[in-house]
Amino acid sequence: MSEQRHALFDSLLQDLSDRSRDEVLAAFSAVQYAAHPVAEVQLAGLRDVTLRRQVQRMLKLIGRTLVHVDGTHWTAGYDDDIAATLTAQGWQPLPVIDRAVLVLVLIHSVAIPRSEGILTGDSWKSARPTTVDELRTSRISGEERRLALQRLRAAGLIQLSGDHSGGPAYIPGPQLQRLTAAARRRLQDQLILAAAPASPIAEAIRARNGAPSAGPVEAPVAVGTTTGDDA
Repeated sequence: MSEQRHALFDSLLQDLSDRSRDEVLAAFSAVQYAAHPVAEVQLAGLRDVTLRRQVQRMLKLIGRTLVHVDGTHWTAGYDDDIAATLTAQGWQPLPVIDRAVLVLVLIHSVAIPRSEGILTGDSWKSARPTTVDELRTSRISGEERRLALQRLRAAGLIQLSGDHSGGPAYIPGPQLQRLTAAARRRLQDQLILAAAPASPIAEAIRARNGAPSAGPVEAPVAVGTTTGDDA
């Protein structure tokens, strides 16, 4: 951690013992920079409630927050208020093509199985990978799709499934676990409304949000037929 970054946290760390400070800094670095959520048992800065509170305060100073994953792991994501401000200002790190491909993967791997009752719970883990054939139904050219898949994999937003017997297939990546509970719920609801607008779970979502019953819902990506090689 750079001296500049360390100086930002001096007021939070100055009263800690050397050992506690090291444990807090180790936990902060782990949740911020690890590719996957970190097991609580691995770091005292996450196991100990008092030290974990210090980690949360450090994250708050940079617009981040602790995110609890599966009850036993931790990671860091954007605070909901910060995310709302960035969105209102038009901040969007992903190109349109990448967003379209990501939405397709999430619809096929998460939203449709969830609307059918196959996938339950509040998680991005899915045993139902999105196949290349399913991705080919969009009006995205094969080359654009291939490059988008590469970028999304590099960013940790999607990953290859373990079973390659039928060719490459994709599931949500670990970076989606950085979403807070509120952000996760909003995205999952929108995906279900797009994927299965007439399903009982979609009706429940509209009722909870005070929205009218099902009407025509446009798919996030127009449907057509294309050909091309994929990553």
